[in-house]
This record gives sequence, C-alpha cells and structure tokens, in this order.
Amino acid sequence: MKKLLVILSLFLIAITNTTAQTQPGFITDSLESYISQGLTDWKIPGLAIAIVKNGKVVVTKGFGVIDIQTNEPVNENTLFMIASNSKLFTGTALAQLEYNDKLKLNDKVSKYLPGYRLYDSNATDLVTIRDMLSHRIGTKTFQGDFLFWNGKPSRQQIINKMKLLKPVSGFREAFGYCNSCFLTAGQIIPAVTKQPWEVYVYDNIVAPLGMTNTHMLTRNIEQLPNIAKPYTTQFTGRLQQLPYDNVDNIAPAGSMVSCVNDISKWLLMQLDSGKLNGRQVIEWPVIQKTREMNTIISSGKNIVLPTHFIGYGLGVFMSDYNGKQVYFHTGGAFGFVTNTCFVPEENLGIVILTNNDNQNFYEALRYQILDAYLGVPYQNRSKFFFTRFTDQMQKTAYNTKAMQARVKGAKPPAPLTTYTGTYTNQLYGNIIISAMGNTLTINFTQHDNLSATLKFMDNNEWLITYSNIGYGIYPVTFIADGGKVSLEVKVNDFLEYDSYNFIKQ
Repeated sequence: MKKLLVILSLFLIAITNTTAQTQPGFITDSLESYISQGLTDWKIPGLAIAIVKNGKVVVTKGFGVIDIQTNEPVNENTLFMIASNSKLFTGTALAQLEYNDKLKLNDKVSKYLPGYRLYDSNATDLVTIRDMLSHRIGTKTFQGDFLFWNGKPSRQQIINKMKLLKPVSGFREAFGYCNSCFLTAGQIIPAVTKQPWEVYVYDNIVAPLGMTNTHMLTRNIEQLPNIAKPYTTQFTGRLQQLPYDNVDNIAPAGSMVSCVNDISKWLLMQLDSGKLNGRQVIEWPVIQKTREMNTIISSGKNIVLPTHFIGYGLGVFMSDYNGKQVYFHTGGAFGFVTNTCFVPEENLGIVILTNNDNQNFYEALRYQILDAYLGVPYQNRSKFFFTRFTDQMQKTAYNTKAMQARVKGAKPPAPLTTYTGTYTNQLYGNIIISAMGNTLTINFTQHDNLSATLKFMDNNEWLITYSNIGYGIYPVTFIADGGKVSLEVKVNDFLEYDSYNFIKQ
C-alpha cells in the first residue's frame, strides 16, 4: 500500500512538473511583476486575470484594489462590467435559436419586429439578424451612443430611433461598430422565446456553465458585493472615480457584470467545442456559427503586431496572430476596460478585467501573453504602448489646462439670456440651458444625473465641463445663423465621435 502511495505521489509530482514546464517562462517567472509594474505606470487601481491552457485554469488572480479609499484587494471573484464582451453571449444565443429551428440568422428583422425601420428604405427591406450582429448596416462606429448609453430611452424607443441614424457608407459595404444593432438583435430573442434577453441568456448559457457570480444587468450594480469601483485619468491625468453606468436599455450590447473566475468557464467551453467538464453545454455547430467571418475589417499587414487580417463574426472579432487564428473582443464602459481572447489551435484562453478606462495596458498584457505562448520574440508591449499614450495624455492635459486658463470672467458677446432656453436635436431630443450667475448650465433631459456647465473663454468659445468627467471637457461655440441660435455639443470619443447640433426653439 505504501509503495502504491509512493508511486501515486511521484505520478502527481510528474504531472505538476509537466504542467509547469508547458507554461512559457514569462508566465511562470515574470507575469506578476509585469502586471504590478503596469498598474503603477498606467495608474490602474485593480486588475483581474485568468489564463486557461490545455483544458485547465493555469492562472487566476487579482492585483491591486477595487477601491482606492478602502484598499480592498481585487481577487478572482471581483466583479467588473465586461461591457461589449456581452456581445458574444448575444450572438451565441441567436445562433442557438437557429440551431433549434426557432429562427434563421438570415431572416429579415422585420419578420420579428414589425415596423422596424432604418434610415434607408432599401436597407430596411433587406436587413437581417446576421447584419445586426455583424456591424454592417452602414452607420459610423458608436453612432447614436451619446443618447443610448446611460440614456433614458427604453429598448423599444432606441430601436425606433435607429431610423434617424444617417449612414456614412453603403449597406453591407463597411464595418461600423453598432451597439443599437446588437440591442435590436437581442430584442428578437423575446419575440421568439417570450423571455427577455437577460432571462434567456442566463438560463441557456450562463447558468449551465456554472457562472454563478455573473449578473446580466447593471441595475443596482453598486450594491453588489466585491464590485470594483470605476475610475478614469482622462482629461486631468488624476485618478478620479466615476458613477457606475446604467446601460440596461441596450443590455444585449453590453450590460453584463462578471469576474475572471466565471469567464474562465466561458473560455474553457469555447476551447472544448462547447463542452465544460466533459458535458456538452452549447452545441458545436452553434459555436462554429459565431466564428464565421461576416464582415471584413482589414486585410493588410499590421506594422506593430504579427497580424494581417481582422474580421467580425457574431459578437466576436477574429484575426491571425503569428500564424494562429485568434478570437477576441474588448469591452469598454465608463471606468472599465476589459478583454477576452481564445486561440483554439493552442487551446489557450485569456481574460483581463480592469477598473481604469483610460489605458491600453489591458491590451498590451493580452498581446504580451499571446507573444509568450505563440513564440513571438519578447518586446515589452506595455512600454511601447505607454510611450505613445504618455505623449497623448500630455497633449490632452495641456489642452485642458490651456482652456481652463482662458476662463477669466470675460463677458460673452451677448447677454446670457440670448443663450438660455430649450434646444432640440432630432435624434437626442431636448436640452435646457439656464443661467446661474456668469455661468450657463445644461440639463440633458434624456439622461438621469447628467448636466454640464458652460463658462465663457474668449473668441466666442465656451468651455463645457460635464458633471460626469467621463463625458469630457471641450470648447464649444454658439452659432447665430438667420436668427437661429445653435450649439454644437461634443462628448468623449470613448462614447461617440460626432458632435450633436442643438437648435434653440
């Protein structure tokens, strides 16, 4: 018996040593110090990471803190908003419904959402569920998101407003990242199953995977235990806490909240043809369907990374990386940026969750890990990205300080009453501008708890500062044309690239 125990012990030691030997030196020797340095350089309060390889979780750990006031540490169960990493769950759910003969991905959207309209009537007639999941209806990336993200409009009201999104390219001609499209696709789920998106996805994907610490919606997120606080350093360079986003109105595009312990199960399933612990959770043809490239994004050699093409499937990006096919997605919410990644040929999966939205370390770390496993010669990705990031941050901070210095109490060219009143944008609706002393204030009627101040600088320019610093600090100008007064309102590119023109009523 003792001899048997000795043999078993030696066998277990051999397995442990073999497992350790299969991991690259960077993972076993340098990963923790690399992350610790990255958190310091990029001013990231907290980060959680999991790496799965050959059917096992080989790394799962938290770094830093969830709250810079309490210094409570991040662990593998700390919750973060995963934002657009929710999209593959939506794509998988719809592919699953096709597999079960409940719908076809090439069905017209109007079959399930009667009266649905896009800006162009031809696109309205042709648009399919697959189009919605592939970011190819012709709109610009993030178009409409200022209103939709954290906005008051309901899911149905957002879908109704999509007819106001004027495309910038032809239907199915180009990639334009579209959150309202994913909402629309997600709303087909209740039309078919009579269950809300959040219920169907939880019951059919999240719960069967044993993701017991994953939440489908952001409502009351601040009350969840072990939830990371959201932070940013944008515009000022100082680490500032932000309010939690409430994006349940576009939930299929990005409302999920999870931890690396749970996401590792999602990755293990992806890497084992839909199985987890030997049990088929999602049918393999469903997984395959999500990975079919529907939209070409680029097909040229990347001068920084060993990549030549990027495309999009049903809620997941795909590219090559040093000769291997990689599937990935990122997620961004105010105060959080995250990514997931899996390489089936290497049986490798990675998830990284962070709580500072103004940094590229979460991506540098992913590339560094891919380099280690896929045999790319070492170069410090974080250092490379940080040099360019620092230059941009210095320019942003300089511009912000320069604008603030221009606020010297000078009188605007017209009485403040000239600028006060109700202003309207066709897509957004109304904003209300009021005077308080020498300052103008903006009430954004389609957002809860969002306002802004306008302080006159010079040269007919005003400085807009939002109550939520995540929205930004920018110069804006009132324009008087033919008796009409208008204001061009700009928000953070993180949210939407184009400004909104509001006309005084």
